[in-house]
Amino acid sequence: MDSLEKLKILTDAAKYDVACTSSGVDRKGTRAGLGSASACGICHTFSADGRCVSLLKILMTNVCVFDCQYCANRRSNDVPRAAFTPREIAELTIRFYKRNYIEGLFLSSAVIKSPDYTMEMLLATLRLVRGEYRFNGYIHVKAIPGADPALVQAAGAEADRMSVNIELPSEESLGTFAPEKTKSSILTPMKLIKNRIIQTKDEITRFRSAPKFVPAGQSTQMIVGATPESDSRIVRLAEGLYSQYKLKRVFYSAFIPVAGANPLLPAVSPPLLREHRLYQADWLLRFYGFTSNELFNRENENLNLNMDPKCHWALNHIERFPVEINRADYLLLLRVPGIGQRSAMKILSARRVGKLDFAHLKKMGVVLKRAKYFITCGGKMMERTPMIPEILEARLSENKIDERYAQIGLFDGENAALAAPDDRRKDAPLLGGLT
Repeated sequence: MDSLEKLKILTDAAKYDVACTSSGVDRKGTRAGLGSASACGICHTFSADGRCVSLLKILMTNVCVFDCQYCANRRSNDVPRAAFTPREIAELTIRFYKRNYIEGLFLSSAVIKSPDYTMEMLLATLRLVRGEYRFNGYIHVKAIPGADPALVQAAGAEADRMSVNIELPSEESLGTFAPEKTKSSILTPMKLIKNRIIQTKDEITRFRSAPKFVPAGQSTQMIVGATPESDSRIVRLAEGLYSQYKLKRVFYSAFIPVAGANPLLPAVSPPLLREHRLYQADWLLRFYGFTSNELFNRENENLNLNMDPKCHWALNHIERFPVEINRADYLLLLRVPGIGQRSAMKILSARRVGKLDFAHLKKMGVVLKRAKYFITCGGKMMERTPMIPEILEARLSENKIDERYAQIGLFDGENAALAAPDDRRKDAPLLGGLT
């Protein structure tokens, strides 16, 4: 099998791995090496200065000793198999970079022979790319669950970002569909990476020349819809991962049925709109000061597909509205549907000069089609709409949909580009931000 055939197989197999949204690390180029890394670089989309930034997203091999029932690369699945050597991946990376096809590398792998052997091959690739080829660009590498901690730590010294896929939202589901993997084997490298990042930051404060370890942090991925866990359980798990393991990002990937899989798995994909709502809820946790307890209760264990989570929360706490734009503090402004971080800061700055009205808010980027029901300017509302949840819900619902077939279009909001995961499967929507 030649390199082109391998490339077709292993880049296609890598589409199920969600890459990082942005590089998150600044590193200038050097005369002795190739490439650089910019914190604003975003995979498979456009950066702030208009450049299209991309990664070579590839598996080292799709030959796997595990038989995870939800995975297309499981050992029992009848698919074409291929494997690259570390030298082949290093040469592909440099050739593609010199042709201006890519600006970085996303390297993952199925588990060939054993976790340790696979991690050794990934580490050998990184050392070739960084050492012999002197590639100074962005590299994201997967840490293999169950691999020797020394190998994971050595790989982290070469990479900009690492990720350990948690895959399924509960230990029960993992035991049912991936019995060869355990909660401990996944969380152990995650904890190691977190501790080593903290230790490195402390070393850098004392010694400027101390080597960096995964400077762009770590991320993980969860498959949504393969197992019966509710949105509440998924979001609470993500909240715990952010808190305990200091993750930069949790990615959510809608389950894609694969041929010959376990009959206990669903035969159809979940609504892509569900994946979108989870990203919006995740955004609320990370940047808007919400907690999972505010987004869910015993009566509502799943997110509303007809409405974004922020609007849904506002309707469930209608007693807190309307909010006076000229007096509300920053955290209260962030709770208003249609007001994002940037527009909240603009409001705080502008109202020092004079009173704001709805025309001012529109110029600042406030999404008035949602915000107008929850705010006043100088004590006046934009529309005389009764503050009755049922009436507001009818006006704010984005679509009346059949949840079995829900799809999603573009999400309008000032943070749309920021919230979007970079991994665009052909059947995936453009995921937006939340205001």
